[in-house]
Amino acid sequence: MSEIARHFVPHKYQAISLKHLEKTNKGALFLDCGMGKTVITLTYLFERLYDCFDDTMERILIIAPKKVAEDTWTNEQKKWDHLGLLRFSKVLGTPKQRLKALEKDADIYLINRELVPWLVAGFGDHWPFDTVVVDELSSFKSSNSDRFRALKQVIDSGKVKHFIGLTGTPQPNGLMDLWSQIYLIDGGERLGKTIGEYQRKYFVKEMHTTQARKKGGGYRQVTYSTYEPKDFAEYEIQEKIKDIVISLSAEDWLDVPEAIYIYDTIKLSKKEQALVDQLTKERAIQLVENGVPIIASNAGQISFKLLQMANGAVYDDDHEVQEIHGKKLDKLEELIEAANGKPVMVFYWFQHDYDRIKNRLAKQKLRISSLKTAKDRQAWNDGEIDVALAHPASMGHGLNLQDGGNIIIWFSLLDNLELYQQANARLHRQGQRQKVLIHHIVCEGTHDEDAVANLQHKDGSQQRLIEALKARLKLEEDD
Repeated sequence: MSEIARHFVPHKYQAISLKHLEKTNKGALFLDCGMGKTVITLTYLFERLYDCFDDTMERILIIAPKKVAEDTWTNEQKKWDHLGLLRFSKVLGTPKQRLKALEKDADIYLINRELVPWLVAGFGDHWPFDTVVVDELSSFKSSNSDRFRALKQVIDSGKVKHFIGLTGTPQPNGLMDLWSQIYLIDGGERLGKTIGEYQRKYFVKEMHTTQARKKGGGYRQVTYSTYEPKDFAEYEIQEKIKDIVISLSAEDWLDVPEAIYIYDTIKLSKKEQALVDQLTKERAIQLVENGVPIIASNAGQISFKLLQMANGAVYDDDHEVQEIHGKKLDKLEELIEAANGKPVMVFYWFQHDYDRIKNRLAKQKLRISSLKTAKDRQAWNDGEIDVALAHPASMGHGLNLQDGGNIIIWFSLLDNLELYQQANARLHRQGQRQKVLIHHIVCEGTHDEDAVANLQHKDGSQQRLIEALKARLKLEEDD
């Protein structure tokens, strides 16, 4: 379905954001999902390319999640009449296709973030892009990642005159996530030249111990460290970066229909609950019917396997799927039926979740899609899909799917707050005309309850979920 280009009249917060970008050659927009980061950035780039005479840009690179690089930026261009002159080249696909795309004469080159090391290595000292935009800057939060190290090399070379970082979740796991993102903007001027310097100044290192299973049996003690922010850290960090970062909340600026969070509980049988309790307490279970062992060697693995069991199946030590129960599938069918034909977006986490859901729904003649291609995503927005069966890691950033429906069902609960928020924001964002219903299928008496509490805490992380598991383990031991 083609869309008629509209005249762009920026909202007040968008005008504020444009002025911020105009004021600084290197900066970031930390705007909530749905606030129009893409059109703001394209408007700014267009002005620098065609309307600015004193400090123009020459060659622009946009780094984005793969699906966003494939269609979000070019689709946004089609929506607005003032962006029609922009010429895009998508540096995607095979090496041969990427090289051909780089040879095209274009204003803006789009590439997915996984290819950044390839691009940097290929150009070496001849980096051609004077302007770099990173869509979802938080995906560069790990200073140990190949993508960060590659892009840092370019920033340190001084060849980038303009840099724009975009994200709605700059610190999904806390203040530690900020250092690498800010470094890409200012080269370490504000928060330090190294992650170690940043840690020493703003955090207190705390040591912890846990047990890990040995290969030959038994357990060994493992020590790990966490970094807790000092009392003054948050205020001082915000003061340091406020000249290059603008942070705006959708709640303060947008009239978006509210999201309603619904928790649909299921209860296991005594036999099924006993298996969950046994794995929680003993870190191992034996499925009586076939003698298959399920073993977890540490708290992280226990957490992982307990979330699987809550969903109804678990991988054994040979990575074969072992069925535990079908109660979440029953509840999912109920919720889809209760939607009365309205499109539903279902989020799953494990591959066996996807397979089991697909098999359960196969007899109902529903139009089911994983929304993997641009064509699929357009079909969803055009109302041609009944059930979108989506993995949150592939749907987490930048995709505008609010036209296709307003019902979300979390079949699998997870430990990643950033993915959770971003996935919900595919429907709960500007342009949504209905209240968004966000269902969570929660298995009582299982690690699902810990995951829900973790996400509701608003700074959820895997470590917090593991700490909740340890508390559950202690209760089991006390019993």
